[in-house]
Amino acid sequence: MSDMLKIDDAGGVIEVSFIQQDILDEANIQQIGTELNAALEGKAAPKLIIDFGNVRHLSSAALGVLITVNNRSKDGGGRMCLANIAPEIFEIFKITKLDRIFSIHDTSLSARESFS
Repeated sequence: MSDMLKIDDAGGVIEVSFIQQDILDEANIQQIGTELNAALEGKAAPKLIIDFGNVRHLSSAALGVLITVNNRSKDGGGRMCLANIAPEIFEIFKITKLDRIFSIHDTSLSARESFS
């Protein structure tokens, strides 16, 4: 098991949550990118939810990984949703206008329901 991510692939939806609160270290961010890409590997039209419920700090490098994973998901005919983002982190998404790129939901449940 990873010390960065908890990945649950059930019911046709891949749900990912962060184990650590601070997503700042470059090596950890690269590991997250590797694990997210591995979770999408071989999936046709992947449905991916990334839950930020545990995250308190996020670096700009982590945003780059999210953009890459979102593009990969779309290229495969799928969708990626973000959920449970703390207001101070959501502010980063608004300032960078990434809130227009990502499908962002209040809860993982509402993100899951958006796939139906």
